[in-house]
Amino acid sequence: MKTAEMLETYPATMNVDRQILARVIDTLVECSQACTACADACLSEDMVADLRKCIRTNLDCADVCATTARVLSRHTGYDANITRAQLEACIVACRACGDECQQHAGMHQHCAVCAECCRQCEAACQELLAALT
Repeated sequence: MKTAEMLETYPATMNVDRQILARVIDTLVECSQACTACADACLSEDMVADLRKCIRTNLDCADVCATTARVLSRHTGYDANITRAQLEACIVACRACGDECQQHAGMHQHCAVCAECCRQCEAACQELLAALT
């Protein structure tokens, strides 16, 4: 992705390491995509009714990750409180989705992939949150 390259072009000083920030943004975008794809795959399963909570959790996590990536991509007028709150919300969403997908991972490979992606995204958000405080 061009995230790191784009962040390097930002003309003002940033309060966080640009490489860490770029890595987290890329991880968020990847997790959003994985969650969206997992929800879609769940909809194609024969026992779709048993996957309702998984689908909902996937879609919520996808939206939270995508929003977090957008918030982290903006730096002009930066508000650390909003960034921290958004990262905390993303950590919660990734944990919930990872836990839910893990319950179905034995039967559905897409859930196994999504659970792992959510775990990686949760860890990346925690790393960035620690770097901000």
